[in-house]
This record gives sequence, structure tokens and C-alpha cells, in this order.
Amino acid sequence: MAAKWIELVTGSLEQKKQYKQAKARLDALPEPYLAVATAFNRYLTYYGGVTDGDTMVQMISDLADLWERAAVDGIPVSEIVGGDPIEFAESFAQAYGGKRWIDKERERLNKAIDKAKEAES
Repeated sequence: MAAKWIELVTGSLEQKKQYKQAKARLDALPEPYLAVATAFNRYLTYYGGVTDGDTMVQMISDLADLWERAAVDGIPVSEIVGGDPIEFAESFAQAYGGKRWIDKERERLNKAIDKAKEAES
């Protein structure tokens, strides 16, 4: 009973567990993959703006898969991210739908404009 109440306030405990597991996988990477994966995770957290827990967990899990595989295969970081790491990161983030924080603000903006148009009529 208490777990359900806590999840109402904090979100899914299972998602938090999965996120921590994926983050631990990133933290276990050898250098230089660790530094790059950490930087990408941070960038995706800010840029992605994902508010849906399932989407966020899937994104970080896939990020861990990508860098673990690269480390195992010895693929150079530059070969993965190409010439524009920002473009790579943003394309990676765009592959994940889900609800983003900006969606709520877009809805508010549209409602404000609609209300203003009604007032002008």
C-alpha cells in the first residue's frame, strides 16, 4: 500500500531501478567511452526533455548498449559520433518519442493565442 502511495508522488520505483541499472552500466565503461557516455547522458537529459519514465529508461538503456558494444568491439568514439557530436546526440534523442516538458508549454502557448483571438473577435 505504501509503495503505491510513494509511486504516486515520485513515479515508478521499477523505472527508477531500471534507470539506476542502466546508469551503473554507463559508469562501468572503460575510458574514453565512460567520459563520452557520461557527457551524452548529461546532454540528453537536458536536450531530450523527456518526462515519460519509460521513454527515459529506454533511451539510457540504449545509450548503455551502444557504448558497451563500442567498447567491446574497440570502435573509436569518433567513428560512432561522426564529425558533429551534437547532431548525433540530437538525432539519437529524436528517435525516442514520449512526452517532453516542452509539449506542456506548447499547449499553454496555443491556448493563450486561441484565447487572445477569441477576445479580439
